[in-house]
Amino acid sequence: MKLAIRIILTLLSAVLLLIAALDLWGYFTLGTLSPESEPVRDPDANRVVMVFGATGSVGDGLLKAALEDPGVERIYVVTRRTSPRIDAGVASGRVEMFLHQDFTDYTGLANVLGNVNTVLWGLGTSSLNVDDATYTRIHVDFTIAFIKAWLAARQGPPMAFHFVAGMGTDPESGTHWAREKGRVEREMAALAEGSGLRTFSYRSAFIRPTTETARPLDYLLEALLRPGKLVITARDLGASMLEISARTGELANGTLIDQADSIAYAKAYRESPR
Repeated sequence: MKLAIRIILTLLSAVLLLIAALDLWGYFTLGTLSPESEPVRDPDANRVVMVFGATGSVGDGLLKAALEDPGVERIYVVTRRTSPRIDAGVASGRVEMFLHQDFTDYTGLANVLGNVNTVLWGLGTSSLNVDDATYTRIHVDFTIAFIKAWLAARQGPPMAFHFVAGMGTDPESGTHWAREKGRVEREMAALAEGSGLRTFSYRSAFIRPTTETARPLDYLLEALLRPGKLVITARDLGASMLEISARTGELANGTLIDQADSIAYAKAYRESPR
């Protein structure tokens, strides 16, 4: 029994030391962008928002942010299935849901894509859940097919595409998921160049689910990772995306946004007049 306790305490100490090291690294290295103190905002930048992945823990928060923003007049949710938040949004009249199965083919959305200003893309899965080919199909093929369809339907600002990549994304990585996420970052920006579309990739660390779905462990991780700016709520991540969209002249197409940057823009969102 004493040996088991010692092993548990040793493992716990190792985990806490690792978290402390991550917090120190995050505190001193993250945060390359600084929101302008007196930005010029386009009031139409988020007039029509489209959300993907809204039934997931991240996408649910992105949808919550859009629903709470008074500047968002219309929300299109593209999904395979519904959720309580989607149902509530549809009942309110602000959300139109499109049940969609083939995320490489968007011809069924042709009538609405030309109206969309901002896309919040929370669609995805862990590399632990699928093989490499399926991971590429979900995170690269789905994304690129949508951007091509969107640009075929609409060219001209305001247009912004927000992609959740994850911390560790690197097009030169030896790890498949990190390399593929990095590849899609580059392909998105290349497709958008000169079209009026700006693409943004969020290299986020821990994203805490919304209060409606978060578990005690999520709150514990949030408390442990907050000192290093390694945690943001899914709702605040959505708010940062909406804030960046509204600041149409501030960040260029292809900008990479780390967790501290997202936190800074979410703070600017909360402080901006509504």
